[in-house]
Amino acid sequence: MLVEDAAGFHAWFAERGAAHRYRIAPAPLHALDGWETEAGTGRIRHRSGRFFSIEGLRFQRPDPAVPAWTQPIIQQPETGILGILVKRFGGVQHLLMQAKMEPGNINTLQLSPTVQATFSNYTRVHRGAAVRYVDHFLTPGAGDRVHYDALQSEQGSWFLGKRNRNIVVETTGDVPVHEDFCWVPRPVMAGLLRVDNLVNMDSRTVLAGLPDEPGAPEHPAGRPLHDTAALLHWFTGAKVRHRPERRLVPLGEVGGWHRDEERGEIVHDAGRYFRIIGVDVEADSREVASWSQPMLAPVGRGVIAFVSKEIQGERHLLVQARAEAGTFDTVELGPTVQCNPGNLAEGAPRPPYLDAVLAAPPEQVLFDTIHSEEGGRFYHAENRYLVVDGTRIPLEVPEDYRWMTVRQLTRAGLVGNIVDVEARTLLACVRTLPGHGAGR
Repeated sequence: MLVEDAAGFHAWFAERGAAHRYRIAPAPLHALDGWETEAGTGRIRHRSGRFFSIEGLRFQRPDPAVPAWTQPIIQQPETGILGILVKRFGGVQHLLMQAKMEPGNINTLQLSPTVQATFSNYTRVHRGAAVRYVDHFLTPGAGDRVHYDALQSEQGSWFLGKRNRNIVVETTGDVPVHEDFCWVPRPVMAGLLRVDNLVNMDSRTVLAGLPDEPGAPEHPAGRPLHDTAALLHWFTGAKVRHRPERRLVPLGEVGGWHRDEERGEIVHDAGRYFRIIGVDVEADSREVASWSQPMLAPVGRGVIAFVSKEIQGERHLLVQARAEAGTFDTVELGPTVQCNPGNLAEGAPRPPYLDAVLAAPPEQVLFDTIHSEEGGRFYHAENRYLVVDGTRIPLEVPEDYRWMTVRQLTRAGLVGNIVDVEARTLLACVRTLPGHGAGR
């Protein structure tokens, strides 16, 4: 299928949603088919030893004023592939996208990359159907050109050291298109990023690395507030300052959490953060028609935001050096604001810039969309993604914050484990805004 405009896309997407049958039902953790709770540790793992496990983690920052904590976390050592195939039709770049069901999607079906597969999936550990189009990314052919290839991290507060390979490949060859896939024009794709809960997280992280079109107009370049050497000095210093300690602990000994035997879930004692739940799934469009699994279900909706400001004639974004419990390389560049306000304890300090973002008048809000997080591991996980004009925000910022130009952050994002997945989502959105182009 090849669509020409947004109306054509939405008609195709609605048709695909009606074409398949899906069922997602809650199930207690102890009753999940193929999964077991390990005696002695409480760890939840698949009996095959593959896919992923739910572990306990202890995290301690070097700052004595910040207490250590323990929490459940997902450990998935496999490196999957997230790939978008690009081809030109009539001189316009089109992206091969997939209408894909994930059990955690709040609306079941969302727009996925051409390939979204774990190592176990594309090596067919589950003995299911082959992953379509994966050879373009594993062994590109004579008509394929690799534009972008990096190992990128995922949510450091929920995953332990999780990375996926993000790839963009442009092809000139013939590509037979399955009915659940669609060639989407790049300009239409930019508009779809403004639709709530449509473009999934795996698509957004790859779109952040999509190169500019050849011949795209260059945005007037001013001067960055900080040059690359200064930013690297600051970022390296942040890694040294934060250097947290973390280690796996038995899941059954994670303090502040308990297993609700009646509901078959793991929950926080104060009802904050997230729950670990189980689901039984049926999906006639997937490589395997039915399965069971644990999932992480966040409590409430988060706020992810960039403050954007023109400085010295060039558009800048306010980033933070952010350490999370599961981050692969200690610290990554995150958005200005990245938190769930509902998780803040009464009387706890508010994160910098949170209130400024939430109180921004409509004329200062440049982007505002609800996006879902990865539906294969997270159940109904949503964040409100914003870009807010920061004309009134001072240039002077706290130690863990710096102003970076869009082009500086885009280039940093092409290297793995530097820009976190929340910032990459926003970067994909920022690059669609007038006057915010990366110009790389």
